[in-house]
Parts: sequence; C-alpha cells; structure tokens
Amino acid sequence: MSYLFSPTPVTGVPIVGKSELFPVHRVYCVGRNYEDHAKEMGFTGREPPFFFLKPADTVLVVPAGETGRMPYPSLTKNLHHEIELVVAIGKGGKNIKAADAMSHVYGYAVGLDMTRRDLQNDMKKQGRPWCIGKGFELSAPIGPITPAQAAGDIVNAEISVTVNGSDRQRSHIHKLIWNIAETIEHLSSAWELRPGDLIYTGTPEGVAAVVAGDTMEGRITGLTDLRVQMV
Repeated sequence: MSYLFSPTPVTGVPIVGKSELFPVHRVYCVGRNYEDHAKEMGFTGREPPFFFLKPADTVLVVPAGETGRMPYPSLTKNLHHEIELVVAIGKGGKNIKAADAMSHVYGYAVGLDMTRRDLQNDMKKQGRPWCIGKGFELSAPIGPITPAQAAGDIVNAEISVTVNGSDRQRSHIHKLIWNIAETIEHLSSAWELRPGDLIYTGTPEGVAAVVAGDTMEGRITGLTDLRVQMV
C-alpha cells in the first residue's frame, strides 16, 4: 500500500530493562482526580470521573538520564505543570471490571500534563471544548515505562515535581479519588482500550506556572525520574 505522503511515525516510549519500545495508541487523561487539586480548581468531593484526550503525537519522550526540551507554546501566558502517574495498558478490553483491571496494566511511568491554563479557562467560561488548553504539541512529557512487576508498591508511592529545585507538587498515589482499577473500569465503559494506550491518572494540588528556562523534575517512588526544561 502506498500513501500520498509519509504517515506520522508511531511514538515509542522506552521500557526499563528492555530494548523494545512501547508503541503509543491513545493518550487518555483523568480530570480532577485528587481531592485537594479539585478544591484548588474550585470543586469538591468524589465527583464521577471525567476524561479528555491528547493526540498520540503530543507525547514528548524523555529517555532515562536525559533532559527533555519543551518549547514554550504559542498563545499562552500561563503554562502550568501537572505531575501525573501514567498507566500503560498492555491488554485491551471494553467494560473491564475493577476487579480485573490490573491484569490489563503493562507498567507505569512519570508524566506531565502541560496545560495552557489561560486558554483552558477561557474555553470553560464560554462553555466550549478546551482541547486548545491541553492537546498542543509536546504537551505530554513522559519518562521510561517500568513494567508493573518491577514498579514496587505503586499504590503507596510518593509523587512530586520540583521546578528549579524547589518543591511545587508533592502527594501520594493512594490519594487518588478514583484509583487505577476504578479509573480503568470507568474509562473502558466509554472507550475500548487497546494495547499501547496511556492513561494520565490526574494531578495533585500545587499546579503552577512555568516559564522559558525553568526545569521541572518529576518523581514517583519506584519509577524513573522525568526531567524537562522549558526552552
């Protein structure tokens, strides 16, 4: 089969301990999945989970020991970091029950959901979709994926991000409103999950702006760190 022009290459994420890459299919994100972050955004309580997507080619792959370089995006003057645990799906399915969900997980990684907050907020006020605030180029940095069996006690892992060495966000995965299994159950009732899907599971409190020259360092206990510089 021939194409009119060359197709976009598949995005591949390094896997700890393996030479193969994890091929990205879709990128799902969970909104407001930590209570304190929900509060800082003006919401409270255990709301039903909601989801948005980023195109697969928004993923900025950062190999172990390297510093990713993310150009400061256009149109915004208020670019926010959101540190997140990323769940990598290795076995697809639809209407997956929470009791079975963890068998669909291949591994975990440290990710950042970068957000043009001013554009997102403008769209919210107008009742319009806010893809422009979330789905822009290189807005989904990710570090190497650690296979689930090597990731340790991910449920009780600490999650944090520093900017230029100063703490910005710090919490624990067990504070997720909807845990990993529940998230997969809800998500798979709306979409058929496929091997290669990434789920950005939500961010804790402390989201804030970064500017060109800032360096973010994301950490989750048991996983490979993620380091990204704004340029």
